[in-house]
Amino acid sequence: MEIRIQKVLSDNGIASRRKAEQMIEEGRIKVNGRPVKLGDKVDPVKDIISIDGENLAVRKNVQKYYFMLNKPRGYITTQSDEMGRRCVADLMAETPVKVYPIGRLDKNSEGALLFTNDGEFANMIMHPSHHISKTYRVTVRPDIKDDQMVQLASGVEIDGRMTAPAQVKVLEKENGRVVLQMTIYEGRNRQIRKMCEAVGLEVARLKRVSIGPVKLGMLQPGEWRELTTGEIAAIRNALRGNTPEGEAIRQEKIRQNRTMAKNFGRPVQKKNGGSQQEGKKGDFQPKNRSGKKNAPRGSFAQIEKSFNKSFGKR
Repeated sequence: MEIRIQKVLSDNGIASRRKAEQMIEEGRIKVNGRPVKLGDKVDPVKDIISIDGENLAVRKNVQKYYFMLNKPRGYITTQSDEMGRRCVADLMAETPVKVYPIGRLDKNSEGALLFTNDGEFANMIMHPSHHISKTYRVTVRPDIKDDQMVQLASGVEIDGRMTAPAQVKVLEKENGRVVLQMTIYEGRNRQIRKMCEAVGLEVARLKRVSIGPVKLGMLQPGEWRELTTGEIAAIRNALRGNTPEGEAIRQEKIRQNRTMAKNFGRPVQKKNGGSQQEGKKGDFQPKNRSGKKNAPRGSFAQIEKSFNKSFGKR
């Protein structure tokens, strides 16, 4: 059976798919003595694959491993670094096989980071169409206002695009410091930090506490553990979108956004009928092509519409 070269390398713990593609473009990989290009396939049983002139011993039925690391601050998410910085691969040196991180956490962030030698599993988690949830404990400065909460939950513009709706709630409040719990369904670069910056908040500390249904728990910084069979199955189910948890998350998001929207841009009844946005007396509300008035800016109807557009009704 023929398989894409990058998948063979990933499954054998030789290189991540992205790294394999880079090696192919650099002309470092050959099959049966001939250079290959992106999209080429090989038969791992019959074909001879070489990297930089060295033949690879491709294994059949490679055992798959899945780990969670509690990444400490100060480590970068990469296998090696030319500048000599500390890498997460250093913390995973004692695993039975070479594994690769699924996604990233920036140098100053900490918490749950998954590793595997299962390229297909990693790609499923990272693919934007699957919307697997990631929950963070975020310490911000200074205090947070209601309108900032609404903005974070309903979506803000970063890098020229709006973020999908998120779950946001306050865990702790002190003078000049607030601890938030934020759950997002995307995997954009430094997304939490950029979202907070967009609404005028400074992130003092950022810790990822769960990925989908798998929680960090009491795992200590710098330590790793193997995922249980149940946790792996739970992630696969979440990726397929057929779990009660997925629907529960969606309903909780809608409930939370409805609560926050009540005090921000709430429509109120006018004396002569119709509605207007609270706090903007007399504002004209344009009609859409169907002749119906548009939902007031910042209302729950608008937030829910944004959510359904991003994730679809289930």
